[in-house]
Formats: sequence, C-alpha cells, structure tokens
Amino acid sequence: MTVMRKAARLLLVLMLALTGAFAGQVTEVTGSNAPEPVAATAIPRLDALTNSTAATPPAAPSPSGYVADDRYKLRAGDKVSFQILEDRDAPKELIISDSGELEVPYIGRVAAADKTCKQLVEETKAQLERDYYYRATVIIALEVANKYLGRIYVWGQVRNQGPIDIAVNENLTAGRAILRAGGFADFANKKRVKVVRGGGVEGAAKQSFELNMVEILEEGKTEKDVLLQPDDFIIVPSRLINF
Repeated sequence: MTVMRKAARLLLVLMLALTGAFAGQVTEVTGSNAPEPVAATAIPRLDALTNSTAATPPAAPSPSGYVADDRYKLRAGDKVSFQILEDRDAPKELIISDSGELEVPYIGRVAAADKTCKQLVEETKAQLERDYYYRATVIIALEVANKYLGRIYVWGQVRNQGPIDIAVNENLTAGRAILRAGGFADFANKKRVKVVRGGGVEGAAKQSFELNMVEILEEGKTEKDVLLQPDDFIIVPSRLINF
C-alpha cells in the first residue's frame, strides 16, 4: 500500500513537472517571440492628398484672358487704359495728344498714333524691362475711340477761319468745308480755291488741287469736288478787284 502511494505521488510530481515545463515554454514563446503589438496609424485618404495638393498657393496671376488688339490703329484723342500688373495698381486712363504721343508712366512721351495696342505693348514692355523692371506685364486697351478722324484747316476769304473736325465715316468735301466755315467772305476768289495735301509725314509728297467753287456750289457740278483727308488745308484767295 505504501509502495502504491509512493508511485502515485511520484507520478503526480512528474505530471506537475511536465505541466510546468510546457507552460514555461508557452510563456517563453508568447512572451519573447510573439510580435509586438503595432500602434494604429492613420492612412491618408486619396481625397486628403488631393486636397493638400490643391491647397498649394497658386502661381502669380497672368492676363491669360487679355489679347492686345492688333487691328485698330490709334489716333489722336483716343483714350486708352494702361496697366503694369507687377505694380498691382488700378489701370490708368491716358489720352493720345494732338501730336500723337502718349505720356507713359516711367518712360515719358511715346509715339502712339498709327500704332495698334499690340505694337504699343511690345514697345513699352521692352523699354520698361530694359530700364526699370526684371519683368513687366503691360496691358494697353482702347477705352474710348475719338469720334473725330482728324482736322482740316480753312484759311483765307471765309467767314470763320480755322480748324474743322472730320467725324469718323464722314465724307467731308472742300465745298462742304467752306460752307461749314460760314461761306465765302466778300472778297473771295471762288474760282481759284486751293486744297493743299501732304508734306506732314516723312516721304509723303505734297499735292495741290485748284477748284472752281462757282461750278461746284453754284452750278451743282459736285463731281468736281475733292474729298478731304485729315490735315488738308483749304486756301481761299482774295480777288484783286471787287466787282
């Protein structure tokens, strides 16, 4: 009986030993070789990446919608707007003087008559970048076109000497200009009225026309009249004898 108890006790001790060893191995495996828990990390969504890219400050503004006019030729009296984007100032209104010049900021007087806005932009941009700016974005646009094409001048034996404006699309003849000047004075030589043209522009030859206004205005031969151009001169001479 004692032997059996000893054997049972020994078997129990052996089982307990084996159980403890197995538990130690499990603890060792789970404690040393098991991967450490990974902290939760937020994975950025695609739309978040897109939004972050969109939040990048945009490039400097550019006048992508502006196209300088390359057809209309500027004239004296035209009003244009002038702006340099790098200055961040509001556009300035400038008027082309009777001499055909434009007073451009920083530069001064610039010949503008008979040039398009595109030509004027290119010229002023080049001058500004040469002397004042590393880069100049120049905008010149026509605001108000002068309603007059130019002027002609009546001199001599008429009631009102001086300049007469020619409206745009107006067909002003020498006979009509004399009537607009108040008609002939008392000592006018109606048969030898002169129209002098040209000479003001380089290379332009001077022309002279002699008109008999008795035929044109009194006899109705309007086909002999002359269509005037800006800067024409009408000279009405006087008669030597009044009769």
